[in-house]
Amino acid sequence: MSGPGESFDVVVIGAGSAGCAVAGRLAEDGRLSVCLIEPGGDNDTRVVKTPFGLTMLRHTRTSRPLETVPQPGLNGRTGYQPRGQGLGGSSAVNAMVYIRGNAWDYDNWAAMGATGWSYQDVLPWFRKAEGNVRGGDEFHGADGPLSVSDQPFANPSSLAFVEAAGQLQLGLNPDFNGARQDGFGLYQSTIRNGERWSAARAYLTPRANLDVRTGWLVERIKVEDGRATGVVVRRGVERREINARGAVVLSAGAFGSPQLLMCSGIGPAAHLAELGIGVVHAHDGVGANLHDHIDYVASFATRSKEPVAGGITMAPRMLRAAWDYHRRRTGLLASPLAEAGGFWRSRPDLPAPDIQYHFIPAILVDHGRETVSGHGYSIHACVLRPESRGTVRLASKDAAAAPLIDPAFLTAPNDIVALRAGARLAYRLGMSAPLDQFGPTCREDLDPEDDAALDALIRQKADTVYHPVGSCRMGSDADAVVDPRLRFNGIANLRVADASVMPQVVSGNTNAPSIMIGERCAQFLREELLG
Repeated sequence: MSGPGESFDVVVIGAGSAGCAVAGRLAEDGRLSVCLIEPGGDNDTRVVKTPFGLTMLRHTRTSRPLETVPQPGLNGRTGYQPRGQGLGGSSAVNAMVYIRGNAWDYDNWAAMGATGWSYQDVLPWFRKAEGNVRGGDEFHGADGPLSVSDQPFANPSSLAFVEAAGQLQLGLNPDFNGARQDGFGLYQSTIRNGERWSAARAYLTPRANLDVRTGWLVERIKVEDGRATGVVVRRGVERREINARGAVVLSAGAFGSPQLLMCSGIGPAAHLAELGIGVVHAHDGVGANLHDHIDYVASFATRSKEPVAGGITMAPRMLRAAWDYHRRRTGLLASPLAEAGGFWRSRPDLPAPDIQYHFIPAILVDHGRETVSGHGYSIHACVLRPESRGTVRLASKDAAAAPLIDPAFLTAPNDIVALRAGARLAYRLGMSAPLDQFGPTCREDLDPEDDAALDALIRQKADTVYHPVGSCRMGSDADAVVDPRLRFNGIANLRVADASVMPQVVSGNTNAPSIMIGERCAQFLREELLG
């Protein structure tokens, strides 16, 4: 192991979706030396690689079970905010849904000041990253490192859900990342040959000029004369300095990136003073603008044993599934659970769908904290463009401590109006004729047409769908944390590249957009460092 004071051209903090893309692309041609630093492990385990293993990852070191501060909009409850840790970050624990968002999202980013991030600007980078089994076309790439596949296993209830959407005249869509997003269907997933294909598996090809260090926590970013020069890291009681000749790239996620900036003395001056942290650079935008897709789950118990994917009564079936997966990488264990879903507009005047659905062939309780025994299915409805805005703040100056996470769920009045409409349609879908074959019984005691009753249940049950963004907002204004080339405003040689830079959350899952952000950051740095 190298000694203290070593230097690299680029130091990347965090091996999540964006960080892996940044490090892997920068190291590709061998001209730059890159150090990728990650506090977690290598995640090279069968549980991580098996798609169905996501049901067990909350009990492993791969997942960091964070929580929010009490949320007034959720009746004072704390929300569940798990984040992936280890190589691949949250792409090693997510449901593997491959969604980019709506074209309108990126055009809106550009209109908000993220110049150069319109849909036509970002589409080539999505295509460059993507290796789609369906082949390449004007919307898709076939040769990229991120494997994208059709569902290796489709549960009968997932297929019935799609049929239900068709019968309700909601429209069917075989490609949510193509010409249009509206409609329902089976999702494509970041799966290859029946195995999870995380950002680490996609981008971290072993190379002599790529030094990947797991188990090291970055305590702070070093700033000298207004320039980021490296990082201070620790493992146990050992501390080291790692220097960056060209750039430091912060890719620690929507919670971790603002936290590390503040631990480094970069952020809201008054808040840093409260913690006794000396101000290196005052910036009120650090940790502001946090927002997330608020999600409601409608659950249905069933009499049939065949459509479900969870529950202790499934032991015999799980043994058969394990054998099928071992032999052919197919069957139930190849399922990412979120096999089907769709996008819907709660009002016809909207520029893009504002509600997303995820169909889960299992009874889900408390947003992934547990799945209950027995048989059934759950339908997630989430608000794609929430107006509520919150913050990330420090609870301690120690970078290892959990930050104070406040997404301010349902504090904007329009959010619960949209979620109410989305939840109401979820109940219609769940009790529709195609799913009736499974004998569904709604597990929530309510009349979905009663606004007050549904709102009360939403505030009692709703939580994240695991897409926090925005806490290091990108823009062209002085208050933006990073500029459109992802450079930190006020500190040279420092970039932020992850979901925290999104000015507004995309209309969909955030893994693919985060990887696209990493791809673009690597290109910006190549242009700057190599010409």
